[in-house]
Parts: sequence; C-alpha cells; structure tokens
Amino acid sequence: MGADITIGVAPEATVMTLLFVFGGIALGTVSGLVPGLHANNFALLLAGFAPAVPGDPLWVGGAMLAAGVTHTFLDIVPALALGVPDPAMAPTALPGHKLVLQGRGREALRLSAAGSVLAVAFAVPLAIPVTFGMTRLYPTIAAHLSILLGAVSLLLVITERTMVARLGGGLSLGFSGALGALTLDIPAGGVLPAGNMLAPLFAGLFGAPILIEAVGGEGVPPQADSRVTTSRRVVLCVGFIGTLCGAFVGYLPGISAAIAAGAAMVVVPYRGPRAFVVASSGVSTANTVFALFALIALGNPRTGVLVAIESTNVPHNLPILLGSVAIAAAVGFVLVLQVGDWYLNIVGSVDNAWLSVSVLLFLCVLVTAFTGLIGFAVFVVATVVGLIPARFGSRRMTLMGVLLVPLAL
Repeated sequence: MGADITIGVAPEATVMTLLFVFGGIALGTVSGLVPGLHANNFALLLAGFAPAVPGDPLWVGGAMLAAGVTHTFLDIVPALALGVPDPAMAPTALPGHKLVLQGRGREALRLSAAGSVLAVAFAVPLAIPVTFGMTRLYPTIAAHLSILLGAVSLLLVITERTMVARLGGGLSLGFSGALGALTLDIPAGGVLPAGNMLAPLFAGLFGAPILIEAVGGEGVPPQADSRVTTSRRVVLCVGFIGTLCGAFVGYLPGISAAIAAGAAMVVVPYRGPRAFVVASSGVSTANTVFALFALIALGNPRTGVLVAIESTNVPHNLPILLGSVAIAAAVGFVLVLQVGDWYLNIVGSVDNAWLSVSVLLFLCVLVTAFTGLIGFAVFVVATVVGLIPARFGSRRMTLMGVLLVPLAL
C-alpha cells in the first residue's frame, strides 16, 4: 500500500511572505543607493520595531534578508558614482573608480551585477558541503583564530607593492586597529535604535576620506557604452572563486569582503579592476548565503542582518529564507542595470565639489543620528586615519585592522 501524500498550500501566507520580501527589497534599494546607509541599519530598525509589526516573525526575517541581499547588489552604484578622484590620482584609486575614469562605469555595473547573481547561483548548492566541512574545522579555527587573523594582518602589509606602501599599510593597520580596540565596545547614544560604533568607524575609515580626496576632482566623466569587454569564462571563473572566498567572510569573524576579494585576486589567474569588481561583488553577496547557513549550523550570526534576525526570534525556515534571497537577487540584478546608468548620468551632471561636500555632511548627520556625539567624535578620528593609505599609495583594505586587531587580541 502506498502512503497518501498531501501538499498544503496557504495562499494568504504566501502573499504575505511575498509582500514582506518586496518590502525588504525596497528597503535594501534605499540603503544601497544612499551613501553611508547600510542594510544592517534597516535590519536593526526592523528588529526594534518587529514586536509592533503585525504578522509572522518569519515574514519579518524574509524582509531583512531581502534587504541585505538587495543592498549587496546596489551598493556598487554610489560606490562608483561618488568619490571619483582627479585623474592624476588614478593609480591609487579604487578599482571601480579606475573604470569610471576610463569611461567604463556602465560596464563595471554589469560586471558587479554578474558577480552578485553568480554568487547566489554558486553559493546555494555549495552551502551544504561547505557548511559540513566548516562545522568540523571551526573548533580548530576558533582555537587558533588569533594566529589566523594575525597572519592575515601581516599578509595585508607585506604584499604591498613598495616599501613606502608597506609603511603606509603598517600605519593604517596599526592606527585603525588601535581605534577599533578603543571604541568598538562603546555604547551608541543616537536617537535611532540601530546604531553601534561600526557605523562611524566604517563611515570614517572608508567613506569620508574618499569624498575628501574627490573634492578637487572632476567627478564622473562621460561614460561609454555598456558592453562587457571581459569574456564569460573569466567572469564565471572569478565569480566562482569570489563565491568560495565569500564563505570565509560568512564563517570567520574579522574577514571583510575587501580582504576576501583581495585573496581571490591571488588565486585567480586574472588581474585588473574588472576582475576585482566581479570578485568583491561575489564575495559580498555570497556572504549573505553562507552566513545564513553558518547561523543555522553554528549558531553564530556573522552579519548585522542575521544579528537582527536572531534578536527577532525568526524561525530557521531555510526554504522560505532562501526563497527570499533568490527573489531579492533576481530583482537586485535588474535594478542595478536599470538604476545604475541613470545614477551615473545624474551624478555626472552635478558639480563634483558640491556633491562631495554635501554627501560628507550627510554622513555626519547620519552618524550622529545613529550614534550620538560620541559616535561623531569617533567618525572624525576614523576619517583622519582613513586618509593615511592614499598618502603612501597603500591599499585601503589595511584599514580593516579596525576589526582584525581587536579580534586577534
């Protein structure tokens, strides 16, 4: 006798889930396109207001994940359009800005979208075997985490191209590490219930210096066609390696997307800003998937979005949560292509000095709203430290000492 199988369908629950997911996509779109605003802020705001939201906590969790995934697709847009330096500073510019200065910003948007969507496609099937391996390796890694993070910190400095750059990398690593050790545990006192000291630290180290350095620049030059000049084979290869490196970000504390993307550049046989854009976007998006599996397997939330999900007691319903990720990835891919070109054109038509100063002032207001006057003071100090790498021709990723050093200690 065969067993009867009954499949239950709940149309109302499905509709509500989709409504919350698309609401999260809308929030992630805003956070991705507004400089200095992160999906983590929205997730923590949602966590604060979640008890008052009518509906299943699972719906709220789907919205948080959708916001986080959408953000990883769209944050490339302001990153490319804002803070474009003077062409004379092109050798020390960020990889994405190098492409913008060459008139290839529209191509960079498409490379980033491809890296992110490939990351979701690769990460979902890889997540189970990777999680299986990491659950067995994690106790050993955790026992030697200080050594691992110390080695990563050392490699960041010694792999700089010149002695002057290594000096700058060492200074950046040391000062940012000391700043992180002194300030990370300071409680935030902003008017919005979604702040911690990571907001002023990251805005100061990575956001404000780029805007300050861009004040004297000419802004976004005219952009050429959107044709992708990199072969599909290269994009697939770099996207796959970026996805694997994203696993390290998802499972290990202190390893950022920029560090993992830099590691990917060591592994893949391709170099240049195009490969870095694909890899960094892939790392950032894959991190969301792997971090979700890490939360379920190890009980450790690795991102602000997952911290918010845990604080809201969202059920670990993997099919629903992964479905939210997939929908957000599909919509995010389309949004990058539709919104990115428009964003570049609008920013290119605005006076660059006025725009840079306005965004910088906006960051000041945002940091103060989230973390109060103490957070603003941290932001100012972090901005001074964040100016060091460009003065020595060093990579900005050495500023990740802000997390690496405190965690290693």
